[in-house]
Amino acid sequence: MRKIRTIDMQRLSVEEFHKAEKLPLIVVLDDVRSMYNIGSVFRTCDAFRVESLYLCGICQIPPSTEIHKTALGAEESVSWKYFKTAMEAVEELKRNGYEVFSVEQVEHSTKLQKFTPDSKKYAVILGNEVKGVHQEVVDASDGCLEIPQLGTKHSMNVSVTAGIIIYKFAETLMLKR
Repeated sequence: MRKIRTIDMQRLSVEEFHKAEKLPLIVVLDDVRSMYNIGSVFRTCDAFRVESLYLCGICQIPPSTEIHKTALGAEESVSWKYFKTAMEAVEELKRNGYEVFSVEQVEHSTKLQKFTPDSKKYAVILGNEVKGVHQEVVDASDGCLEIPQLGTKHSMNVSVTAGIIIYKFAETLMLKR
């Protein structure tokens, strides 16, 4: 097997990306402090043509050398918006008809393998690396998604979690067409 070279992959240009159909998903980062995590989420959002990324609270915003280091230019292709708080983002999302899910371990959460997105518009909220999603944001969400874990740790890196969650939506809503 021969590895495929980047030039052979015929990826979209940034201009083509902006015009292309998007996954009906907005990813919201609630007080994510690591610019490397933010950049990594930008890159995953680009990979699956996520509609937009909302950066809230203490999240740094582009331009940033640290974000760029892991985003590798995805901060130019992925639409993004900054909110002072994640609650402000949730309020806007609900006004615009999005079903909002926090990704958090809570009572009565929906295990990711039991969740099947349909043709609605969705938003997923991922929280701070230590404290998770703010409780008021969890309370304002339509539900919570939880990724089952089998090891000794109770959480995963926020950028890894974003990749798993985004892939679930992409697999169901775009990749199986």
